[in-house]
Amino acid sequence: MDLAELQARARAVAERYDRHHETAGRAPWTTEDLTLGFVGDLGDLAKLVLAVEGRRELPGARERLGHELADCLWSVLVLADRYDVDLAAEFARMTSGVERHLDRLAGERPGRMTVSRRDDLPE
Repeated sequence: MDLAELQARARAVAERYDRHHETAGRAPWTTEDLTLGFVGDLGDLAKLVLAVEGRRELPGARERLGHELADCLWSVLVLADRYDVDLAAEFARMTSGVERHLDRLAGERPGRMTVSRRDDLPE
C-alpha cells in the first residue's frame, strides 16, 4: 500500500468512528480529540519501546509494538488529511532539509564551532 492508499484507508476508518459516535449520541472526534488520542498512543509506544529494550517490564511488549506504531501512523494520516497536508511532499521536504544539514555537518572539521543563526554567535 502506498501513502495515498494508507491515508484513504485511515480516512475511511475515521469516518466509521464518526458514524459510530453519532449513532451512540456523541459528537464525532475533533482534531483536538484525535491529537489527544495520538499523544496517548505515543505514551503507550514509549512504554512498549522501553519494555522491548529491557528497561521496564511489560508482558507481550514485542508483539504489541507493531500495533502501537500503526495506531500512531493512523493518527498522523488522519490529522494530515483533516488539515489538508500533503504528507508525502512534507516528508520529502523535511528529509531533504535534514540531509542538507547533515551534509553541512559532515563537511566541518571536528571541534569547529557551528553557527547556523545570527543569535548563535558568541557575544
